[in-house]
Amino acid sequence: MSERLEQIARLEEERQALTLPAFNADIAWAIGTHIRDRASAEKFPIAIEVSGIGGRLFFASMPGASPDNAEWIRRKRNVVERFFESSLLVTLRCDERGRKIPEQFKLSEADFVHSGGGVAIRTKDSGFVGCVTVSGLTQYQDHTLGADALRALIASWK
Repeated sequence: MSERLEQIARLEEERQALTLPAFNADIAWAIGTHIRDRASAEKFPIAIEVSGIGGRLFFASMPGASPDNAEWIRRKRNVVERFFESSLLVTLRCDERGRKIPEQFKLSEADFVHSGGGVAIRTKDSGFVGCVTVSGLTQYQDHTLGADALRALIASWK
């Protein structure tokens, strides 16, 4: 199995492991502040967004982040909301086919980006309910910050 296929398999397993029992504005705030606190401690120049089906629930832009990061967040979130999957998983699946997301699915490059950093938020009963999106580091680091925040939240409930 290629390294990319192994990454895809890990992300598919992660998708199941990161299912929340519930999601609301308070939980979105907890996810966002977890990432913000880590970014502050590690001086990451990132932007962070947590959104639900109805729109943005949390946004923060850390020192060193640029206005472009908010635009990248919008485009990554669009990928997650279109496919109900992490943008990294969709990116790697397209890479496996030798194509970029906009090309593969005939989507606008102005609205959809071929990059990780958007992580789908799912609940046990409702399925897809939102997205945590990070921009400013590598696509893998952005993804990991979002996934780690969900992992920490789940661990705090046990």
